[in-house]
Amino acid sequence: MEPTRTHKKVSDPPAGEEPGWTPVTAALAVGEALRVLEGRWKLLILFQLFGGNVRRFSELERAIPEVTQKMLAQQLRQLEADGIVRRVVHPEIPPKVEYSLTVWGQSLCPVLDALLKWSARREETPEA
Repeated sequence: MEPTRTHKKVSDPPAGEEPGWTPVTAALAVGEALRVLEGRWKLLILFQLFGGNVRRFSELERAIPEVTQKMLAQQLRQLEADGIVRRVVHPEIPPKVEYSLTVWGQSLCPVLDALLKWSARREETPEA
């Protein structure tokens, strides 16, 4: 006869299922996601790249005229380090650098769209 176990086996949730969030772990995870988007220019950059758009650095500069070159480069580097933006350098003279969203970055589109709709509903809500 096999001994009876007194505990449940701990394992990862099946594919496609969310982990068992607690209020603390959920708050930490959302905070980390918001940290990735933190920065005055990151959302403007993302909205320029949504929909499969590929932009050169100079095109992003023109699309966001208030940003300095230094700040744009810094924000793009951070988005690249976080796996949101892909940077492709073409071996030409002068160098041609293009930016686009990774698959992970493109997956932010419906999330930010939902946040935009949530924000718009605030004006319609009587308690606001």
